[in-house]
Amino acid sequence: MFYREAGDFKVSYRDDSQTFPIKFDRYRYYAVLVVAFGIIPFIINDYWANALLLPFLIYAIAAIGLNILVGYCGQVSLGTGGFMAVGAYACYKLMTAFPEVSMFIHVILAGGITALVGVLFGLPSLRIKGFYLAVATLAAQFFLVWLFNRVPWFYNYSASGQINAPERDVFGIIITGPNAPAWATYLFCLIFLTASAIIARNLTRGTTGRTWMAIRDMDIAAEIIGVNPLKAKMSAFAVSSFFIGISGALFFALYLGAVEVGEAFGIQKSFLVLFMVIIGGLGSIFGSFAGAAFLVLLPVVLKVFGADWMGWPTDIVAHLQLVIVGALIIMFLILEPHGLAQLWRVAKEKLRLWPFPY
Repeated sequence: MFYREAGDFKVSYRDDSQTFPIKFDRYRYYAVLVVAFGIIPFIINDYWANALLLPFLIYAIAAIGLNILVGYCGQVSLGTGGFMAVGAYACYKLMTAFPEVSMFIHVILAGGITALVGVLFGLPSLRIKGFYLAVATLAAQFFLVWLFNRVPWFYNYSASGQINAPERDVFGIIITGPNAPAWATYLFCLIFLTASAIIARNLTRGTTGRTWMAIRDMDIAAEIIGVNPLKAKMSAFAVSSFFIGISGALFFALYLGAVEVGEAFGIQKSFLVLFMVIIGGLGSIFGSFAGAAFLVLLPVVLKVFGADWMGWPTDIVAHLQLVIVGALIIMFLILEPHGLAQLWRVAKEKLRLWPFPY
């Protein structure tokens, strides 16, 4: 009833084409930012940070990156885990080689290195697509994991083959290592997520995003009307890998602290992020948030309800999670291919007309 556009007039094209043209949406967006930056850091504890908030923030960045490639450009990728590993190991080498440089710079440079690697492995997309491109990116996943396992230089010749994040601070506040407070790591990840979402939103709404979507819808027709497929596909791989590399760096340095590449960035990580994009909604920045929130929250809810309240064995709860995720993926692909984002859009349309018939 309060979700109305009556009296909310637009006097310019810029006002009409903004991300949130309805005032209520803008106020809700500002309220979320106020809560995220101004309230949660004061009430957060280690459990909420490690169980929910940090995984959500980091996976949301990865989902945004993969959604740009798969949802907006239509290039199927199963190498997300490998690209996250590139970001993690690049961040580790930068942190150990240049300890005096700010952690912000390390994470951004790790994303840049991952973007270069993503462009390299994205070159086959110029000749192949669909299932064959998925197999090519899957090969990149296995190759990158093998490379980080077999070349001791990447893990500084450690006997265990594991990389450990050294303690680093930003403005005198420790953000990595076992002594880092939960609120500091949360704010650091939140800053990167907010910046990533704003950049991705503006890219997808501009000329670059339109070229990506033209390639996705029909690449031959896009090339006929003047879209450069080389530039469009390589830019999608670069931007996607940049965000995924940032998420990998944050996943290693701020969330896990210690990483063994095969366990942390295996093929299951690639499928997990892909499932987030499918459930959340292809071609939607909000869908990336919704999918990440759903798949991060689902194990916690099942653990609390199934293991703690109902007393079910933990292996039954783990298998139940796989069953639920698989059923949801099939349901969304058949009934609602645009995922949770489309359901949210339909709900908003109904709310705008309520209590009148839809």
